Amino acid sequence: MGQTARVSAIVWTVIPAVSLAAWLWLLLGQGFFWRTDVRLPPRRDPDEWPPVCVVVPARDEAAVLPSSLPSLLAQDYPGRAEVFLVDDHSGDGTGELARALARRHGGLPLTVTTPPGEPPAGWTGKLWAVRHGIALARARAPEYLLLTDADIAHAPDSLRTLVAAARGGGWDAVSQMARLRVASLWERLVVPAFVYFFAQLYPFRWVGRPGTRTAAAAGGCVLLRADAAERARVPDAIRHAVIDDVALARAVKCAGGRVWLGLADRVDSVRPYPRLSDLWRMVSRSAYAQLRHNPLLLLGTVAGLALVYLVPPAALIAGLAAGRTTAAALGALAWLVMTATYVPMLRYYRQPLWLAPLLPCTALLYLLMTVDSAVRHHRGRGAAWKGRTYARPDTVPDEG
Repeated sequence: MGQTARVSAIVWTVIPAVSLAAWLWLLLGQGFFWRTDVRLPPRRDPDEWPPVCVVVPARDEAAVLPSSLPSLLAQDYPGRAEVFLVDDHSGDGTGELARALARRHGGLPLTVTTPPGEPPAGWTGKLWAVRHGIALARARAPEYLLLTDADIAHAPDSLRTLVAAARGGGWDAVSQMARLRVASLWERLVVPAFVYFFAQLYPFRWVGRPGTRTAAAAGGCVLLRADAAERARVPDAIRHAVIDDVALARAVKCAGGRVWLGLADRVDSVRPYPRLSDLWRMVSRSAYAQLRHNPLLLLGTVAGLALVYLVPPAALIAGLAAGRTTAAALGALAWLVMTATYVPMLRYYRQPLWLAPLLPCTALLYLLMTVDSAVRHHRGRGAAWKGRTYARPDTVPDEG
């Protein structure tokens, strides 16, 4: 009976208490990840605007290009700037459409090019395209490279704001987390949480703090000093990284560079994810790569997600049903802290606050997506994206 009582105490008291303690630590000790006020500082225009080359890798992007490429071509940038769109062997006429959009809209000079052949072994398709684009751009001797995805729409002053921030702050890489599209029910449930979880893993304040090991970027919008890219051997050093934005930031920081990451105000993703299956593929293609394909890390992640996100509502509901007021109170407090930390992100995405208490449901979805990612990897399907499968991607920059 004594052993049964001890087990019962652990189940009804210790586990909910540990969950609450975890949330109090996340609230105060994880770089205030839940705050959404890390934005580019007010612009201070430099005396002279440096030359910039924009590199856009694109594979089968004809559906989104009309909503994104014209915004790049229309950049109001006082210095010399041009755009290199690398058509990665698309089958939907991406390259031809890009040229037609440039003729129709005018603006910055556009070069449409294609990388030589399929990616060699050990390269992801995107980074092989980026490598080709950067090689062409270097012939123009730019001071900065803007690496941006084909589904990202920029406000007219986006480029000058990024350059002014990089110059004024002495940053080698300035990255903005584009505001993702939130229109369908599933996007409302999953997308804000995606950014919330990312900020929890890589608190933006820690990314920009000198001397910290935390490094991350948002691949949709990265302004990178050209000499910093050379020192960090980008993209060659990260050629097999599926999560290439985090790998890029690590490479730059390891090479002595300074990295800034924050939320965007006027940089938006136009790619729709209307169905749960679309979002599921987006997350599961790289979730296990984030865990370095380590089964122990997978088990730890599943246990951690369950303890932090699933225990609070379970303790509250089960505690009330069983008359365990302590467990119910601990679960309620943990759920309340969790909900409160999610509110700023929902406000940033202009979403109704009644979604905040549903974060445990979303966390359960992410848990299942992560497990599915591991299952796909062990079945040999790896990270599949746009007709290519990367069986053993790597998220760590090559230090060799």
